[in-house]
Amino acid sequence: MKSRYYWLLLAAICLPAAFTLAPVFRGSQLISSLLALLAGVALGARIFREREPTASFAAEQIDATTDLPTTPIFALGKLFEATLGGMREGLLVVDSDMRVVASNPAAFQLFTRSADTLQSQRLTELTRNPAIYGAFLGALKGEERSGVRVETHGPDRKIFDLRVVPLQASDGKVVQGAIGVFFDITKLERLEHVRQEFLSNVSHELRTPLTAILAFVETLEGGSISEADSQRFLAIIRRNATRMHGLIDDILELSTIEAGIQVKSEEIPLQHLVNDVITSLNSGAVTRKVVLENQIGKDVKVCADPRRLEQMLTNLVDNAIKFNRDGGRVTIRHENGINDRIFVADTGEGIPAQHLQRLFERFYRVDRARSRELGGTGLGLAIVKHLVRAHGGEVTVESRLGEGSSFTIDLPRKV
Repeated sequence: MKSRYYWLLLAAICLPAAFTLAPVFRGSQLISSLLALLAGVALGARIFREREPTASFAAEQIDATTDLPTTPIFALGKLFEATLGGMREGLLVVDSDMRVVASNPAAFQLFTRSADTLQSQRLTELTRNPAIYGAFLGALKGEERSGVRVETHGPDRKIFDLRVVPLQASDGKVVQGAIGVFFDITKLERLEHVRQEFLSNVSHELRTPLTAILAFVETLEGGSISEADSQRFLAIIRRNATRMHGLIDDILELSTIEAGIQVKSEEIPLQHLVNDVITSLNSGAVTRKVVLENQIGKDVKVCADPRRLEQMLTNLVDNAIKFNRDGGRVTIRHENGINDRIFVADTGEGIPAQHLQRLFERFYRVDRARSRELGGTGLGLAIVKHLVRAHGGEVTVESRLGEGSSFTIDLPRKV
């Protein structure tokens, strides 16, 4: 084929592809047009190879008499390869026979691989997912498909938003292929699920004390009750209002921590800080006849934000008191290693193994009825987890039924 016809036909394919694909990439018009143009080059090269199987997409294919340079087409090919290779979105281009003519590494990871490459394979050989096949089939019929939800199964489950557009010839009527872009929305879906669960839990936690408050207020408004009953009802109202106040405070605190806080780490004497925590919680421990034991050495220092570390230890020791046996013991100790390790151990009933992995989730409770009775909001351990991670550390838990639980704060030693 003469070089001038070759370039004219190639341009005839590239330009419609550019106009067709431009809406797929919303971020930049320049990038959109460039990617569309490159996709057209790939499809054009495929068509030319089919028409002239012995021809090569190289310099010798161009007529020696022409003065068109051969370098730009190779540079374009390198740019095409680099651009697709750097995309996080999976991109798949098929021809009118549903054979893959171009793809990128992200797309390669989406499909069950029966070969080392997706090139020249039919779409039906790559996937049996009806949503994917239907979207590409519709595009080959001239229909643009967007918002197609695609889920992968297996241990690494992912969710994609697929958009497929047709690649049309210069006349705008003949569809010569289709290009699909797989946008990974797994993290967005997970965050949406967490948001919905959080709202549901907050509504449930607030409904219980509000219901009690309204019920006793209506009773007081009705009159005809003794002074002793009135005082008892007011005490219940106060207790529920205090619980709601604590819940709202914890929600706001957790939101602030999750948004990103600046921790000001410094060397602090751990024994003194633990003594302050024990002093603030001693009245509750005395009521339960629980012994609080500080086993931290006088010379032990750790690198942390003093206020935040006190907040973490207060939450852990308070939980250890509430869920301990009457007459039990709570021990706080320290170990040196690669990191500083602070242990808060109790002699309670322990936590069943199936609950340990979810223990640091917001509003997760092993025993909901007992937790509410003791005044817990269900956010204390979630706050501890986020504060420890803000310090670059980790918090873990070990527990045995009938023997008690031990929470470990692992903090980096470097300030």
